[in-house]
Amino acid sequence: MEIGSGPIGSTSKEHQAIYQEWFNFADSDGDGRVTGNDATKFFAMSKLSRPELKQVWALADSKRQGFLGFTEFITAMQLVSLAQAGHELTLDIIKTAANVENINPPLMEGLDGLVAKTKALTINGHPEVNGSIQPQPPPPPPPSQWFGSKSAKNIPHNAVTSIIDGLKRLYIEKLKPLEVAYRFNDFVSPLMTNSDFDAKPMVMLLGQYSTGKTTFIKHLLKCNYPGAHIGPEPTTDRFVVVMSGPDERSIPGNTIAVHAEMPFSGLTTFGGAFLSKFECSQMPHPLLDQITFVDTPGVLSGEKQRTQRSYDFTGVISWFAAKCDLILLLFDPHKLDISDEFKRVIASLRGHDDKIRVVLNKADQVDTQQLMRVYGALMWSLGKVLNTPEVVRVYIGSFNDKPVNEAAMGPIGGDLFEKEQDDLLADLTDIPKKACDRRINEFVKRARAAKIHAYIISHLKKEMPAMIGKSKTQQRLIDNLEEEFGKVQREFHLPAGDFPNVEHFREVLNGYNIDKFEKLKPKMIQAVDDMLGYEIPELLKNFRNPYD
Repeated sequence: MEIGSGPIGSTSKEHQAIYQEWFNFADSDGDGRVTGNDATKFFAMSKLSRPELKQVWALADSKRQGFLGFTEFITAMQLVSLAQAGHELTLDIIKTAANVENINPPLMEGLDGLVAKTKALTINGHPEVNGSIQPQPPPPPPPSQWFGSKSAKNIPHNAVTSIIDGLKRLYIEKLKPLEVAYRFNDFVSPLMTNSDFDAKPMVMLLGQYSTGKTTFIKHLLKCNYPGAHIGPEPTTDRFVVVMSGPDERSIPGNTIAVHAEMPFSGLTTFGGAFLSKFECSQMPHPLLDQITFVDTPGVLSGEKQRTQRSYDFTGVISWFAAKCDLILLLFDPHKLDISDEFKRVIASLRGHDDKIRVVLNKADQVDTQQLMRVYGALMWSLGKVLNTPEVVRVYIGSFNDKPVNEAAMGPIGGDLFEKEQDDLLADLTDIPKKACDRRINEFVKRARAAKIHAYIISHLKKEMPAMIGKSKTQQRLIDNLEEEFGKVQREFHLPAGDFPNVEHFREVLNGYNIDKFEKLKPKMIQAVDDMLGYEIPELLKNFRNPYD
């Protein structure tokens, strides 16, 4: 299964060298990205029409990042070549061309002369103009240095060469000061780091033990990953992040949590008991270059099992849910009951309903008649837990490497499984393409949550007396927190559904002195409002298809 956008046809070493030379020429900033402005100048040499170039960009920048990396640039060049040969540029042409050996580089009028001239003018890396070497301005700092700088105001404007870079800048300049001032990181979510923005899309698998979570990942990868254990008993007793790496190895949780290039530093808040049950499994794999998988311990039934966990299980699930792009809830025909702990787990996914997909796995273990009844029972169970009027999407199949048991299911079952599997794989294939849109969505969601948090904290501070009776007032505010939320909602005309969980907020609030909180700072709120209303739309406008 191919996920993501690499070159659409195989590329010889000779062609790779040509494309690398062209890419270096087109990349005006030398930052490894061909922006929309770069592309409009470079692609003009192909003499294709504007509508054709618009389609070239749309297909090459399938992830909608607003720029082309080297692999996307090769795809664009191959599409230009196909368009010059008279092919219509559609998604189907990519599938057809994937089997074509060595699509020749396109004809770019005058390009060879320009490239040769650029080489001749470059002496020791310095362009020579009118016989004298011109001093070059210092390159912009890479985005990885932004989070380490003391002042975000020093970042030059030309440092923003993608939507993600723009979000990093807006976070540091506008959102982070608000989060720090009102302790958003203590109550809701840890402060964001560079790796949070750059992380690959993640897919989390949830379900009771032996519903096939680990086997599902193995089925997609078509091989085992380091540390994978499969069996009828609860084999996965830890959270395992399966991601791309140079070689096959397992890394302990404490090591991953302090790794600057991995987006897991926020998990340190769950303590050593959790980190000892967390590990990273790395291996080189083309699918893992596009997606990271999160395998979770089986959700067990019974109150006893909940109290035996030495860490906040639902809290960890909630943390991962906020970071993930897709959440798969796995059931099998013999495990349709939703235990107390599973209810709490599903409740912790509140606010991420659009990411949830349900998979009825191992469906070939029952015949067609039983499957109808199992499906109905599953929908009934989910209806009581998810509390939404809409019907959740359920994929039916047997996601393992064994052939479908047609003796039990019949030929209809085989066809059904194949179609369902194709639908689910199509959903997974879309993840890298929608990753940038998802980042924007999560960023906007976080900004709204931070604003509401600031209103709540400043309201509680305002309710405190100046001198006498502070401890009694604090206790009254904590006891009547739901009522205080209602006051904030009415005063600032906020939607009730966007407010945090009252019980969790009360639990954290017990450890703080409300009198030490900050008063409302309208300028900070206004800065976030301006960011949401003007700056993010402007950022998206700057990095849209340059031919729109």
